[in-house]
Formats: sequence, C-alpha cells, structure tokens
Amino acid sequence: MRALAAAGRERGAAKAPGMKTAKKAPKATKMGKKTKPTRRAKLVAVKQTAAAEAARRARHLKALSCASGAERDLEELVFGDSLTVEEDDLLRRLAGPPRVAAAEGKDLRKESSDSEVENEAKGDLLPKKPAWVDEDDEAEENVDMTHKYRKDFMKSDAETTLTKKKLKKRLEEQFQQAMGGVPAWADLKNRKKSKRTLSDSDSDEDDDLLRRTGNFIRSSESLPRGILKMSTCPPANQERFANGKLVTVQFHPSAQVVMTAGHDRSVSLFQVDGIRNPKIQSIYLESFPIYKAHFSVDGEQVIATGTHHSMFFVYDMVAGTIIPIPKVRGVEEKFLRNFELSPDGSFMLLIGTSGYLHLLSMKTKELISAMKVNGRCTASAFTPDSSKIYSYSKEGEVFIWDVRSRKCLHKFEDEGSLEGKCIAVSKNNQYVACGSSSGVVNLYTTDTCLKENRPKPVKAIMNLVTSATCVTFNPTTEILAVASCDTDEAVKLVHLPSYTVFSNFPVFRRKQIYLAQSMDFSPRSGYFSVANNKGKALLFRWVLS
Repeated sequence: MRALAAAGRERGAAKAPGMKTAKKAPKATKMGKKTKPTRRAKLVAVKQTAAAEAARRARHLKALSCASGAERDLEELVFGDSLTVEEDDLLRRLAGPPRVAAAEGKDLRKESSDSEVENEAKGDLLPKKPAWVDEDDEAEENVDMTHKYRKDFMKSDAETTLTKKKLKKRLEEQFQQAMGGVPAWADLKNRKKSKRTLSDSDSDEDDDLLRRTGNFIRSSESLPRGILKMSTCPPANQERFANGKLVTVQFHPSAQVVMTAGHDRSVSLFQVDGIRNPKIQSIYLESFPIYKAHFSVDGEQVIATGTHHSMFFVYDMVAGTIIPIPKVRGVEEKFLRNFELSPDGSFMLLIGTSGYLHLLSMKTKELISAMKVNGRCTASAFTPDSSKIYSYSKEGEVFIWDVRSRKCLHKFEDEGSLEGKCIAVSKNNQYVACGSSSGVVNLYTTDTCLKENRPKPVKAIMNLVTSATCVTFNPTTEILAVASCDTDEAVKLVHLPSYTVFSNFPVFRRKQIYLAQSMDFSPRSGYFSVANNKGKALLFRWVLS
C-alpha cells in the first residue's frame, strides 16, 4: 500500500509538473511556429515586390524610349522616375529651348488656363517639312498683259507681264470695284450678322405692333409735287467721255456703279459718288458700234448689240472675258438691235423685223419660241413678275403676251397714236406708259389695259413737241421720265400721284442735256442720269422723302 501510494504521489507529482510544462511548452512552441514563418514570408514578399517593380520600370523605360521627347518627359513627370530624372529637370526640359518660343511669337503660358504644361509642350513641336517638292509648282507662270482683253488691267506701261497670282488679285480688285465692294453672298460673317439683325428687328417690330393700338393709317410721305429738290453733279463718265453718241446709260442693279455705251465701240463702268465718279474699266469691241447695252439681272454680265450685226456680245465681268454670240439658230434676222431682259433673269427678248419677237433663254442664249404682232414691233417691255410681255406696234396697237404659253392674251389700241415709239411698265405693275411719234405719252392702269380694247388713259402727257423716244419709271413709281431725241432739252419728269410735271427740270436758260438718247434711275432713286449725243452721261441727284 505504501508502495502504491508512493507510486501514486510520484505519478501525481510527475503529472502536475507535466501538465504545467505541457501547457506552457505548447504555447511557447505555438508562438514560435507563428513568428518565424511570418518574417520569412515578409522578406519573400518584399523581394518579390522589388523584382516586380524593377520589371515594371524596365518595361516602362523601354516604352518611353519609343515615344517623343515631350511625351516621355510628361510621362516621367506624372508617373515618377526618381532614379534618373528630377522634377525640376523635367520641367526645364518640357519648357523647351527659348528660341522656339521666340520664333513662334507666342506666350505659351497664356494659351490655356486649363493645362500650362500641355501648352508649353506644344512649343517643342516644330512643323514638319514636305517630303517632296516639285520645282514646276514653285515656278510662277507669267501672263501676257499686252493682249487686247487685258490692257485695261495694266496700271503702267511697264506691266507687260504679270504672274497668275497678281492677275487673279487684280481681277478680284476690279470685280469688287464693279460691285461696290465684296458681294453680300460672299461675305459669310456679314450674312450671319444680317440674318441675326433681321430676325431681331422682326421680333422688335412684332413686339412694337402688339404694344400699340389705334389708327395705323396716316398720311403718305411720298414725293411732293411742283418743285423737285435736286442738284447737278459732274457727268457720270467725266473720266472718259464717249467719242460720239452715247446710246445707253444704266445703273447697276445692286452696286453703286453706272455703265455707258455708245457708237465709239466701247462699254465703260464708273463708280458713282456724285463728286469724282472714278472710272473702273472700259472694254472695246472692235468694228462693233453699239446700239444698246444692258446689265443682266444679277449684275454679273453686260449684253451689247450692234447697229449692223446679226450677232451680239456678252461681257462676263466676273471672269473678265468677252463672249461673242454668233447668229442664233432659228432667228432669221439680218440685224439684231433692240432687246429686253426679263426681271427674273430667265429670258431675253429680241425684237426682230416684220413684227417677230424672239424669246431666248438667258442661260443658254438659245431660241425658245417666236411670237408675231400685226405690222412692225417698235418696242416691248416685261411686267415686273416676268409673266407677261407688252409689245407696241408701229400701227399704235399694244399686244399682251403670256410668257409661259407664248399666246396673245389681249390687244388694245393706244388712244390717238399714229405710230408707236416706246413703252414701259412701272415697277409696281400699276401703270403702262406708251409714247408715240406725236410726242404724246399716254399713261394707263394695267387693269384697264387687260380688260378694254380702247382704254382711256388716266393722263395724256403732252409736254413734248417731237416724238417720244424714251420713257422710264423710277423704282418707287413716283416719277415718270419722258424724253425725245429729236430736239434739245426735251426731257420731262412727271409726278405720278398728281400727274403733273416738275417745273424746275430741265433748268431753264442753262442748256446741257442736248439730244437725250437714254435715261435711267439708280436702284434707290437717289440719282438720275441722261445720256446725250455729245458722249456725256449727265448726272443729277435729289432726295426723295
């Protein structure tokens, strides 16, 4: 028993210390197992990270070696490269050499407030040179200026040749002078501004109309009767008078330019300012005394017929070329003299012999159709909408034609006419004026002309004592000008609302008009010009209220 108890105490004593040791030893062993593997893992992870970073840098540097200098410097600054490049050094390199910025003449710091670095980097990008240059492209071809069609473009006798660039610039200058400046359709900035201004003004007018109420009908501010406030200006062609009779004077439809043409075989253009009226250019048609000349509706061409030719010329002012139009196929006329152009620019009407009227296409100058009046046709006129034609015969009858169908719509007799001489239709399609050989100019309303066979004129103007050879309305239909080429000073201006003649025109005791051959009003009625047989285009100016 004692032995068993002693053995039990020994086992208990052995167990107790064993238990403590078992509890502590495993803890120490467990902690030792956790600490030593974690340190090794950290060392391994650090080594792997360093190797990956080195590989990444190597790849990045390899990619940078293929990029441009500015891109490489930017990427190094953004992603960093402390081993090789310092930040200050990168900024200095990105700024580029000072001479590049000076050559460009720009302050790179002011180009953009969003990114100064990017704008500075742009200064380092120099323009690329062409890979190949053709010597023929650099060689400028010279143009002979002594040619008869180019003589007017010479500024001095020494300019016998010009390069194509200089000639092109010279043509542009001449065109702008002829047009009175750059055309509106070519000036995109002004077109946009005008559209905005027009839309704004329309809206303002609408707002103003909605604000006001009451009676909107008030007295007319038309031209007063009796005395015409006017002044005599220097002749429109004072820088180049015609050598002989001046048969045509006409204002340009849109520019402040006037054209003259006469028997001296020349067509001249002048800029109208009322003081100097400088000459723009002149063209000469050899062996071609001009019977009549007329601007096209768009103002880019001049059509001229001769006194004894079956052909006519077209002068293209934009291209600076003279185009001869030979005998028109289907038009059997010995001479082509008198003609009219439709206001819409589509048709050209040739007045032939034996009462024939030949309608041509303005675009192709080819015959469309022919019409015939009884007897001989002496004058014709289009209506403002180009839908009808009034033809005046030598027998004193007026035929009204439909342009689309070329059929005669109506015919009426001009009261008291022995021989028809000239005819005109007002711009507002209200009046028709017929001038006869007796000097009487009958004024009709268009409504009565279309309905009655023998209409009564609203006014018979009897101020001329010789044949009425020219009648024309001003653009506002407030003045009718009548003239005779058979006697001196035979020009009268009629006030249409009252049908009375202005008493102060022409100026008495001051002979200057002589034999009037042609008359025209400027597009805004500010000027009035009369071409006489002395080669002068007399110019008068007034203000219409």
